[in-house]
Amino acid sequence: MEKGRCSSEDAPRTSMPDELSHPMFSEWKFKLFRVRSMEMVPLPNDTTVEKENQAEVEIEMVSSPGSVMKLCFGGKSKENVEGARGRVDLKLQEIDTHMNLIKSLCRLCGLAIRKAKGPAHEVQGDLEESSRCALRRMGCKLVTWSEVIMKVFKVDVTTDMETVHPSLFCHRCWMAAMRGGGFCSFTRTRIPDWKPHTSNCNLCFHKKSSFERMRRKRTKPLKGAYSLKKRIKGDFSASSGANRVWRQSTDNQGGSGGNDWQKASVQRGQWVKTITHCQRDHLSSKLIPQELPTDLLSAITCQVCDHLLSDPVQSPCRHLFCRVCIVRYSHALGPHCPTCNQYLNPSHLTRPDKFFLTTLSSLPLLCPSKGCNEWVRLDSFREHCLNHYQVKESQEDQTPSEQNLDGYLPINKGGRPRQHLLSLTRRAQKHRLRDLKNQVKVFADKEEGGDVKSVCLTLFLLALRAGNEHKQADELEAMMQGRGSGLHPAVCLAIRVNTFLSCSQYHKMYRTVKATSGRQIFQPLHTLRSAEKELLPGFHQFEWQPALKNVSSSWDVGIIDGLSGWTASVDDVPAETIARRFRYDVALVSALKDLEEDIMEGLRDRVLDDSTCTSGFTVVVKESCDGMGDVSEKHGTGPAVPEKAVRFSFTIMSISIRAEGEDDTVTIFQELKPNSELSCRPLCLMFVDESDHETLTGILGPVVAERKAMKESRLILSVGGLLRSFRFFFWGTGYDEKMVREMEGLEASGSTYICTLCDSTRAEASQNMVLHSITRSHTENLERYEIWRKNPFSESAEELRDRVKGVSAKPFMETQPTLDALHCDIGNATEFYKIFQDEIGEVYQRSNPSREERRRWRSALDKQLRKKLKLKPVMRMNGNYARRLMTREAVEAVCELVPSEERREALQKLMELYIQMKPVWRSTCPARDCPDQLCRYSYNSQQFADLLSTTFKYRYDGKITNYLHKTLAHVPEIVERDGSIGAWASEGNESGNKLFRRFRKMNARQSKTFELEDVLKHHWLYTSKYLQKFMEAHRNSAKALQATINPEETPDEVDISLDVQDF
Repeated sequence: MEKGRCSSEDAPRTSMPDELSHPMFSEWKFKLFRVRSMEMVPLPNDTTVEKENQAEVEIEMVSSPGSVMKLCFGGKSKENVEGARGRVDLKLQEIDTHMNLIKSLCRLCGLAIRKAKGPAHEVQGDLEESSRCALRRMGCKLVTWSEVIMKVFKVDVTTDMETVHPSLFCHRCWMAAMRGGGFCSFTRTRIPDWKPHTSNCNLCFHKKSSFERMRRKRTKPLKGAYSLKKRIKGDFSASSGANRVWRQSTDNQGGSGGNDWQKASVQRGQWVKTITHCQRDHLSSKLIPQELPTDLLSAITCQVCDHLLSDPVQSPCRHLFCRVCIVRYSHALGPHCPTCNQYLNPSHLTRPDKFFLTTLSSLPLLCPSKGCNEWVRLDSFREHCLNHYQVKESQEDQTPSEQNLDGYLPINKGGRPRQHLLSLTRRAQKHRLRDLKNQVKVFADKEEGGDVKSVCLTLFLLALRAGNEHKQADELEAMMQGRGSGLHPAVCLAIRVNTFLSCSQYHKMYRTVKATSGRQIFQPLHTLRSAEKELLPGFHQFEWQPALKNVSSSWDVGIIDGLSGWTASVDDVPAETIARRFRYDVALVSALKDLEEDIMEGLRDRVLDDSTCTSGFTVVVKESCDGMGDVSEKHGTGPAVPEKAVRFSFTIMSISIRAEGEDDTVTIFQELKPNSELSCRPLCLMFVDESDHETLTGILGPVVAERKAMKESRLILSVGGLLRSFRFFFWGTGYDEKMVREMEGLEASGSTYICTLCDSTRAEASQNMVLHSITRSHTENLERYEIWRKNPFSESAEELRDRVKGVSAKPFMETQPTLDALHCDIGNATEFYKIFQDEIGEVYQRSNPSREERRRWRSALDKQLRKKLKLKPVMRMNGNYARRLMTREAVEAVCELVPSEERREALQKLMELYIQMKPVWRSTCPARDCPDQLCRYSYNSQQFADLLSTTFKYRYDGKITNYLHKTLAHVPEIVERDGSIGAWASEGNESGNKLFRRFRKMNARQSKTFELEDVLKHHWLYTSKYLQKFMEAHRNSAKALQATINPEETPDEVDISLDVQDF
């Protein structure tokens, strides 16, 4: 044993002493405890063990005089505490029992961890990969659980002590932190007040109710257990929980449960190691030459950790300690000096004398590296060790040790007292912090995109949190994130709009969350209304040059009456309809301000400076108008209004600019989802039938006038801090066949003149299905209307109708001659549905089938489609049904009902040609998405027309549908002119029909006038890009959170919808 002791002195300071390898040492985990509450009870005599350990005890007492044993016994001398054969008190077993109890409890809620179904998590640990990814998707960039707990539960766990606070928290609290996104908690969690172990500890000696004590049976004492005498009422020295902890006495030498204890010096080293945690930061005193006097060795070593002094401080009682060790010791065991047990306030610690610091820095130390036996001064020890690490890294490619080499060197080596940073001049402050400034700048450039301000504010915030100055930290955090203690008003507004919460529903959620969590997480309604003003039209200033004709120059115009100008349009007839709209120019300004970030990002990506962007921006706007059908509701009063509604909307398709000195324009913004309801902004809502030409003309007349005036002027608007000019081009393409004929004054779709793009009749189109060109335009339709109105050649009705090619009313809005992809797909699917019925009934062999036969064929077709494709019959063809019907699977299912093999092949070939042609008009960019189909389109359309005119001649002899004619004849010409057909479709406006019904139900009011205003307002907010960013992050975070909680039941392709009940 003496040999082992000597070898341990020669080993490096990180080696484990022989006493710690004792077989009984692992049974007891000596933790932090309060020394003054210890009770010393003598243990049985053991002459053999005493003789073996007597020499070691003497050696240990010499190596650390006085302070070692006094630390263990609360400042008392060894002779007053333990006898000649005594050992350390078994009171440590109570502390170990207390530690085992708190290990099984949750740090946050105080409940048992085993009761929460799920894994436990370390309070001081790092975030797991799944948790970190889920929180990052919700906007939380924290990396440790201590930061998340501080953010969510407002509990600082960085200063936790292992003997007082549990080190784990349960899965229930983890769920609460994840649902709050790392920012807040939606469930109330009462944090328990953890206290150190005492003789009246509620955890170790919890009191039970009287009826439980009465029902408990008296248990027999353990065999061989020592029974303590009854404690006197006034005796407070004995522990109240002594009857629960087994103690060994001199009368019970062979009792079960006895443990052999280590020496007091070894145990004392373990206690201090648990308190200070400085083994890897401070240098061992074994590196000092042993030839030095004992008094000098005790003077340059810390009286707490027995290591070489690091950042030494001196107490009023003239004892020396490491600054970190004495602070941790005082925080754990109370403000007392470990050597003399006098009262010691950490604020009274002072720096040692200059002479002592100089002597300490000149001490020679033995280098611990292998193969290096040099003696190095303490002030050069850090650089010497770093040289070893650099050589080791270059040779073995290893990382340096985790030792803090900065702790080897004293902070101040003497000289003039170092002034505080705040007392210096600005120049001196810059000089002192220049290294830190450079490091922060390098980190900010690498990790945060050069945002040095955010990094510095975050460091200041963490310093405030570490100092428990949470009030000031909360104010700083609110300033940094631009919010109060709860969510940002824009976030709350996005949640309300995207979940279709009415005022009462949102207010109920706001009050419930506030009452449950005790915090104002959601903002009140009046705050949301203030946030709405910035996003609705009428908030931003602008100017038109020249001023718009017949349009007011005021910019603060919100929702206005859509019937303005009604009496001037229609013979002073009182209006029996309700309409609400935004002014067109004000709405465009609000839409451009909503895209301000995208515009500036596009300029940065194209490397366009403000000096080159002097020609102004060009904005292309797609207009859409369509009826929403029957929107009747059970509630509401007011005038008798039609139950059909029409919505006029627009979409900003692209923004481009021509740089100075360049011939080509550069697109800086392109709408990626032009057919989404999120990009289609509502301009006008009206309760009117789309077939009512006069009412529709009267309501949309002011819109047309504003549109015409904006074409001849340019907008001056502040974007990115500079005034910029915008010119607008309007493309009216988002109209179906019926709406185009209404706006251009053409006859109905069943007219002889089949097409809205050319002058062909139905018979001409059926004879020549492919070779046609676009001939109609808005200007030509106006001229033909004047001919129809005046009849200058005195022709008959039929001759006049043939001359004007079907124009029978005045065109009131210009439309772009194009093809609507959505309605083209629906119209062609309707025609194929009829072809399937005819092929099932073999109409090519018979003529004029009865209505009962057609009904029977349709029933068989519906049954087959429902059986094979699970397609339920619909009263009217819609987009979803059309997409599933026009597939190879559908035609194979239909062919099972077709008797003739030849007809089956013809039907399959017809569908195959259609499938090859369809991507050309459905794609937003056919030249990029389907170049092969685009090149073969003319050939495929000719093959398709040949099949219709030969195999299916029974159906297309002298007649053809409108959309089949446009599909075969005009698609290549439109794609060549516009570049796309699918991007200019009305699908976004059609998708907004369901939003109208949901917003109307959300804003149900007694007056339909105010109800329509609320619908228009919330529909506009729904399409705001600013709010969409918040909701996109929320949807991704909800999906990630669900995948984290239950990854097996949530595949990646399943989209998690946002529901009201989540709040």
